[in-house]
Amino acid sequence: MSKSRSEISQIVFEKVATLLVEALERGTKSWPLPQPPIRDLDFPVIEPISAQELIEQGLGLLNVDRGMFEHKLNTVVELVVPHRMNLTDDPYEIHKKWIAKRTNMVAERLVFSINNDWLARALDPQAPDSTRWWLSIALLNGLSIGPLGQPIHQGYHLLESIAIGERPGTWHTQPEAGPQNLDWNPSAIVPRMTGVVAHEFGIKAAKWMLDQLERSHVDRRRLLIEWIRLLMERSELIEPLGLFQILTRLTSDEDTQVAVQITKCLAKAIDYDRETGHELAKLLMTRNDLMLRRAMADVLTRLFRRLTEDALPFYEQLKQDEDPDVLAAISTTSSDLRFLDTEMWAENLVELSKHKLPIVRRNLVPSLRNYFETFPNDTKKLLPVMWQDGDEVVRTRMRELLIKMANVSSEQFSSRLTDLLEHGCDLTPLWKLMDARKNGSSKEWIDWLSGDGEMPKTSMEKMHISTMEAPESLPDLSDALETLDQQLGFLD
Repeated sequence: MSKSRSEISQIVFEKVATLLVEALERGTKSWPLPQPPIRDLDFPVIEPISAQELIEQGLGLLNVDRGMFEHKLNTVVELVVPHRMNLTDDPYEIHKKWIAKRTNMVAERLVFSINNDWLARALDPQAPDSTRWWLSIALLNGLSIGPLGQPIHQGYHLLESIAIGERPGTWHTQPEAGPQNLDWNPSAIVPRMTGVVAHEFGIKAAKWMLDQLERSHVDRRRLLIEWIRLLMERSELIEPLGLFQILTRLTSDEDTQVAVQITKCLAKAIDYDRETGHELAKLLMTRNDLMLRRAMADVLTRLFRRLTEDALPFYEQLKQDEDPDVLAAISTTSSDLRFLDTEMWAENLVELSKHKLPIVRRNLVPSLRNYFETFPNDTKKLLPVMWQDGDEVVRTRMRELLIKMANVSSEQFSSRLTDLLEHGCDLTPLWKLMDARKNGSSKEWIDWLSGDGEMPKTSMEKMHISTMEAPESLPDLSDALETLDQQLGFLD
């Protein structure tokens, strides 16, 4: 072992031992610990006498198995150090200073890795280790201190393994045996069921863990919501773990951020149980926290797709909000109304087109394309109102929209021009933009409006398809550049 590796190993080992003891001290404050899900009938479970005894056992296992520590240290260092140009270099030599500054991060990853091994031994169906069960559940409780880094994903992985009574990393999917395997069964039913199954005793231990987080400080409650958001992907565990009951209680949490995180669970909650998920959304909407209102406005599109008309009260309530960020999100979401009722959607566009906030009016422009497809005659005269908007961003986007319409449908474009002129709108900015894109393109439309020419027709040029053969003659460079300038707008 090199000198650099030996120094770093000793520093990290001391930090791991300290972190392990501190986590076990926190985790054993909730006493007694839950019973192990997997038991050996030939050997009765021996419960720890005290928290101090358990801490000493954990520290003793760490000290007695130094080889395990060195192996895991190598694995973690390989994962976290920057990419090395020469794969034969020793990371402890090349990245010594880099690792030395991040020993706390390395130690945290090591403790989670050790806990993963302890839990795997505790949930071994052939020889379950009850001693490591008490250590792993207490350590998981002590390491779950906040919604950041390893506690979110590694902690969730351990919790899910406990809930289904399977060793970490062995239960997501099982490799299917093929003809080359001795256990291959040609009569097996394919595909096999690969979903998780809740374990009777594992669920009790997992619920104990969730309960510890719910009754703890705010950072642990935020971590709880992160775990629940991931658990919502496992429909088999939602009801056994009582996730809806936890979410219902936490909708009234004193910390706003906890309620904000619940909004991320609404879509999956409604997919699983529409009625209960709808009730969760109603409870959140009764709160008047600014951050929560913004979060609900952000997820409103997902709610519309799942609740349809039942989400309209949420939309109407948020539309009356005074916060610009909420109104900006709502104006974007207004396009979802066309899937419910086109007439209501059009009336809503007319209402929002007169809103005092420019950001609301700006967000309406992308919806106008669908509006003109649904209402070709523009009976509500929405285009003139938006065209005369005092906000330059709105007017710029409107000109871009009309230019695209001119390239797609001459009939639609001519109807829009007539409406604009009838309402006394100035078309000079539009002509300038058309000429900037293609020189002289506005003259044909000006002549048509004045009665001196025919209406221009939309000409969709065919895309050139290469024959993979060299042409007989090449165009002049000046002619090619002129074509690019006129047709594609590549102006000097």
